[in-house]
Amino acid sequence: MALQLYIGNKNYSSWSMRPWVLLKQAGIPFEEVMVRFDSFDADSVFKKELRKVNPLGKVPVLVDGGFAIWDTLAIAEYLAERFPDKQLWPADVKARARARSVCAEMHSGFTALRTHCPMNIEASLPDIGRLIWRDKPGVRADMARLGGLWSELLAAQPAGALLFGAFSIADAYFAPVCMRIKTYGLPLPADLAAYVESVCALPGVKAWVEEALAEHDFIDFDEPYRLGR
Repeated sequence: MALQLYIGNKNYSSWSMRPWVLLKQAGIPFEEVMVRFDSFDADSVFKKELRKVNPLGKVPVLVDGGFAIWDTLAIAEYLAERFPDKQLWPADVKARARARSVCAEMHSGFTALRTHCPMNIEASLPDIGRLIWRDKPGVRADMARLGGLWSELLAAQPAGALLFGAFSIADAYFAPVCMRIKTYGLPLPADLAAYVESVCALPGVKAWVEEALAEHDFIDFDEPYRLGR
């Protein structure tokens, strides 16, 4: 039985993007089950559908032969163990520990960036981005930390490489951040902007973006800054 991945709208769901890109980029076959965001109220269709496979009623959820795994870190670790030939973590033990560390930091940190710059792949919002940059010191602090983190990792790699050389879970983890940076036009040094473009050029990321753009679905509670697409 093929793996199933339950996700939300591709345009908005940054949590869903990570495992989807990871599976796609690694060439692991899976069946996508998209559950549209209607609302996050307890009695919403979204919550009712997701609670059939995840008691929390959240995406993403990976289902393998009836066994459900939720939370992006748990899904990533499961896939790394289930498909060791894909080498989803770096081979070197210290690099692997560092990759896990940065994924965990992304998983639980950068809250200002995630709060004030929600993922919206279809939109181009540089004017809003400039206001956020001016008025939200937490976003500036998150971007400074992100820049330091990426710079340190990329300095150890050849030019044009990803965070740990070859594609890894870490690049899938930061793919939604790259989307946010592009949508809101957040400032980055040239070398880090080049990393963003490298991530966007990955076939798995390009496939997600293309399908996000094809949704044409405006979710008003996910876009408090616009009246329509």
